[in-house]
Amino acid sequence: MNAPLSPEPTDLHPGRWWHAEGDRFVCDLCPRRCHLRPGQRGFCFVRQATDQGIALTTWGRSTGFCVDPVEKKPLHHFLPGTPVLSFGTAGCNLGCRFCQNWEISKARELDARMDHAPPDAIVAAARSTGSRSVAFTYNDPVIFAEYALDVAAACRPAGIRTVAVTAGYLTTESRADFFAGMDAANVDLKAFTEGFYKRLCYGELAPVKETLAWLAHHSRCWLEITTLLIPGENDGDAELHALAAWVREALGPQVPLHFSAYHPDFRLTNPPTPATTLTRARRIARQEGLWYVYTGNVDDPEGGSTWCPGCGALLIQRDGYRLGRWSLDPARPGHCAACGLSIPGVFEAQPGRWGGRRQPVRIDAMQP
Repeated sequence: MNAPLSPEPTDLHPGRWWHAEGDRFVCDLCPRRCHLRPGQRGFCFVRQATDQGIALTTWGRSTGFCVDPVEKKPLHHFLPGTPVLSFGTAGCNLGCRFCQNWEISKARELDARMDHAPPDAIVAAARSTGSRSVAFTYNDPVIFAEYALDVAAACRPAGIRTVAVTAGYLTTESRADFFAGMDAANVDLKAFTEGFYKRLCYGELAPVKETLAWLAHHSRCWLEITTLLIPGENDGDAELHALAAWVREALGPQVPLHFSAYHPDFRLTNPPTPATTLTRARRIARQEGLWYVYTGNVDDPEGGSTWCPGCGALLIQRDGYRLGRWSLDPARPGHCAACGLSIPGVFEAQPGRWGGRRQPVRIDAMQP
């Protein structure tokens, strides 16, 4: 359902993915394809029809910035140990009843409280904090794609990588354009049944699977996957076997898969995920032939560490977001020092030393 007519924002940025259909404009960014009359906003709340087409209402504005460890995204095969400047805007194109960032993604009255953050200011903030990358996260960057791509274009000449933390819910028309601006992506595969997506996310699984397959086979963007396991909803053995088998067959065994612990939030009150559930999920995925399976949001050094699928050596030891032992060959970054096997990902000769710190950043203090 489209949002009702709303006042025209003072600053609108032209949208890239839409077409006219009668007296309405159709948004071609995500599979919802909202049909909007001028003044109406889509399901995501941040894309609005005007007399000229569909525009983005949150270009150049953010709900806040923070420097995180890149492992928090989570990305375990992308510049391990380095800091990433993370930010989001408002709104979302899914309606997950268990949203862990619902204060941002479900926001409807954030416009006045959002920071002014043009791309050059974000680059300046990344440089001043020593961040190796910028992550579009907290809410789904697909809905602010024009803004994210403009930031990515400003980051590249500065040698700063870009990361999308996304549900992968976008169309064939926008998919290639969006991920062409990203160096890495963590895609949230929320479950492996259409029923879950329909009932708890108000969306569909099929477009997400299409995004994942496209990223694995037609993109240079580094890919990792996260599934938040919710007791009684998507944590059954049969579903976990099916999910892992599909990742192996459709994407390849080398794609890292993260199983993350859920806690009650927003509109879902299921009990928190036991650590044993994550251990079981990891075991099942490894039985299905996946090489790199991780657990998250729990104290599990074994499940959080990277192991060589060739010789079994401990390659990157993790205790939460802190790195310990590093057994990748410094002479050949991304290779096991014990057996020489090439480990997929983006690695350097030495790990970063950011640790588990979280550093809030005021973007207005970083204006160039």
